[in-house]
Amino acid sequence: MADMSFLAAAQMNRMAHAVFGIVSAVDPTNHAIKVRVQPENIETGWMPDVVCVQSGNLKIAAPSSVGTHVVLIPIEGDAEQFIAIGSLFDSVVAPPHVPGSDRIVQPGEWLIRAGYGEQQQSLPGGGWILVSSHELSMGVENARISIKNTGINIVIDGVNMSITPGGVQVRGGDVQTDHTSLDKHFHFVGTQKSTGPTL
Repeated sequence: MADMSFLAAAQMNRMAHAVFGIVSAVDPTNHAIKVRVQPENIETGWMPDVVCVQSGNLKIAAPSSVGTHVVLIPIEGDAEQFIAIGSLFDSVVAPPHVPGSDRIVQPGEWLIRAGYGEQQQSLPGGGWILVSSHELSMGVENARISIKNTGINIVIDGVNMSITPGGVQVRGGDVQTDHTSLDKHFHFVGTQKSTGPTL
């Protein structure tokens, strides 16, 4: 008599169940993807892409890219008709690093990062936004703005401007209005002393 546990395992393998897959093609216009089911590496037909957020009039879309790892479930138990229900990070497709640091996003933080290559390298022109319990930061290439409860800091190509309760500081650059430069302006005779603005 055959081993009952072997027969049970064989029966379970015949039933459609959730599987992992790797996105192999993307159609952003129709928000659709093709996926290579793992470990068999068999490509599916077109299916709806994973929806990020849809709540009433609020819709946030981020089409998958080729190489994204997804979880698939069968439709009504049909092993040939899958739908992607979520994407995931793993040891192959790791989460992106927080720009300007050597760490990944932590629990309680939210990171959006575009222009991030499959080899975990930042690509030119990639914008990003980081939201945490103590900071809101965003940037693109050499520009960055960070807002904390202690002030606002803006950095662009070596020019650093800080706005704090103590005032405004600019390092590495000039402050200019339409007609006057702080570094290069001249005082008329008798008005050589600079003071704060007159109200």
